[in-house]
Amino acid sequence: MHVEQQVGGGPGDAVYSSWLELSASHLQHNVAAFRALESSGPTPRALGVVLKGNAYGHGLAQVLPLVHAGVDVLYFIAPQDALTVRAYEAAHGLPPRQVLVLGAVAPEEAVVLARQGIDVVVADSSWADAVPGLRAAKLPRPLRVHVHVDTGLGREGFTLDQLPKETRFLADAADVFDTVGVLSHFANTEDVTEQAYALAQLDAFEAGIARLTEQLKPGKPLQRHIAASAAALVLPRARYESSRVGISLYGLWPSPETRLSARLVLGTLPVLKPVLSWRCKSQVVKWLPAGSYVGYGCTYRCSEPTRLAVLPVGYYDGYPRLASGKAHVLVNGRRCAVLGRVMMNHLMVDVTHATSDERPVTATLLGRDGEESVSAESLAGWAQTIHYELVTRLGAHLRRVVVE
Repeated sequence: MHVEQQVGGGPGDAVYSSWLELSASHLQHNVAAFRALESSGPTPRALGVVLKGNAYGHGLAQVLPLVHAGVDVLYFIAPQDALTVRAYEAAHGLPPRQVLVLGAVAPEEAVVLARQGIDVVVADSSWADAVPGLRAAKLPRPLRVHVHVDTGLGREGFTLDQLPKETRFLADAADVFDTVGVLSHFANTEDVTEQAYALAQLDAFEAGIARLTEQLKPGKPLQRHIAASAAALVLPRARYESSRVGISLYGLWPSPETRLSARLVLGTLPVLKPVLSWRCKSQVVKWLPAGSYVGYGCTYRCSEPTRLAVLPVGYYDGYPRLASGKAHVLVNGRRCAVLGRVMMNHLMVDVTHATSDERPVTATLLGRDGEESVSAESLAGWAQTIHYELVTRLGAHLRRVVVE
């Protein structure tokens, strides 16, 4: 079945020339796959999903309603994104989910988050300076915090040498801070099949937890979390009380090495279904005679008469310029080469063998059309980057449509 979808056109709707389709069934399938993974051990664990970066470019407004009921924890980088969850819950009368801001939080933002019952990460001792302001705000409840331990990524967090001395302020200001969790982040789980460095990080994480708990009330439980998508799949020891599933929530494997390792560790490879497709209607379909040049710089010359489709999408929209002359799109289930340079607002493709006339066509830039597909990994490879960057750079202005 070939793609011939019309988007928009209803009362008050514009007809969009380029749009993203989000498969609700694929997204919910991926949630269920990780829910089964988290429930596989003797003690069920919380399933957390990462919605940072506009839900990895898929669209927070579209993804949140699809996952809210099926997960336990929602992770963000920006405080304003976390607050959208509380607004969504209030608008729909839903019970609040645990929400954690992983990124930087200003003191005035911390007051707002505390009042909304949203967790934050404490990654350095500068938080001690926020104590007077938080006390002056007369919060209805202490701010829920997770302590970040730097176990070898060299980014945020307290090193083992800094624990517990530089976190003592948390215990001294227990009326302001409620320490409910501890986290870290792996540096090298995705691009390898041998996990020695990750195992060393786990040892450091557990040492950091032991030092931290010296300051807390005896026996106080902490929500421990370090596993993102790759570790959740290939390092059972790393799952602890919660996971932080990011790229794989959207049906994308972190890397080929993760896929290989998961087959070895789990025996049966989980099926992850890509959520996102990108479609575009042609602006022009035309014949060019043999010898014609295509695009800026005259980097492509037609060796024979060519039927060309001009698509009104380019690097402004997130289609990578480095894919020029290497990428393919799909038209009527056929692969069609991208000719010449990708432009800011246009790209040109050879549709000679995909259509028999100059009527408008619909191209699939990402996703499936008939028996063919273009994956995010393929397009990222043509552009000499990774699929994380590719999907998160898809333009926020592009219309996102939820489909089955």
